Amino acid sequence: MFKKTLLALALSVSAAALSTQAFAETLKVGTHPTFAPFEFSDQEGNVIGFDLDVIKAIAKANGDEIQIESMPFDGLIPSLLTGNIDVIISGMTITDARKKRVLFTDGYYDSNLSYLIKKDKADVYTSAEALKGKTVCVQIGTTGHAFADTITPGNVKALNNESDAILELSNGGCEAVINDRPVNLYYLKKSNLDTLVDVVDPKFKENVDSFGIAVRKGNNELLEKLNKGLKDLQASGELDKIHVKWFGQSSQEQAAEAPAAQEPAAEAPDAQDAAKEA
Repeated sequence: MFKKTLLALALSVSAAALSTQAFAETLKVGTHPTFAPFEFSDQEGNVIGFDLDVIKAIAKANGDEIQIESMPFDGLIPSLLTGNIDVIISGMTITDARKKRVLFTDGYYDSNLSYLIKKDKADVYTSAEALKGKTVCVQIGTTGHAFADTITPGNVKALNNESDAILELSNGGCEAVINDRPVNLYYLKKSNLDTLVDVVDPKFKENVDSFGIAVRKGNNELLEKLNKGLKDLQASGELDKIHVKWFGQSSQEQAAEAPAAQEPAAEAPDAQDAAKEA
């Protein structure tokens, strides 16, 4: 009887282990690491950022592992559709056009646009409308790129990353850089340029972009799993801790801000400090 009990217990433990393994996954996560502080590479080549901390925390809450796959932004959705990756997290705005191709989780970050201009032109470019007909720099594939095409079509310089766009602005190659405000503020701080200023058009604050995590259509099981992990992070306060780490304030504090123009926040972590906490 004792041996039978031990055998039954052993089989029960084995079954539980197999069940856990069945639900555990190694998710291939696609990202384009040139969008700090959401995703970027540190000096050692490690991909870090707000998005990476979010997906790692979700995976941990679900008992999963992740494998980061870096690629160009315009290659993310094609790679997802062909099965080369399982998940996209890359500061990707949830749009109707993208929802026709992929499934999105609930939004995990709300963002709005801003534009960088030279400080001595702050009286000239007081609104985005003033940029009509002017040359504007953007990071390719971003919401800022799409917006710039609507206000100054034919005059948009699309560059691979934000640092190139800021350099072009500083050298007089364009009149403004339009991008998501957290990205503009981060690079403005990192560039140590006191000749530029960040401006938020009131219309930008009316049009908030929500970032989501993308999965293939039909993969509802993974979508539900990611949404559950995201809700667990929100409920535990872990998501807000990650927010404070990368943006220097909670999401509630950030949402309460209503500046027209602002210098970059001093609290924003640099790449080395962030890497230590990652």
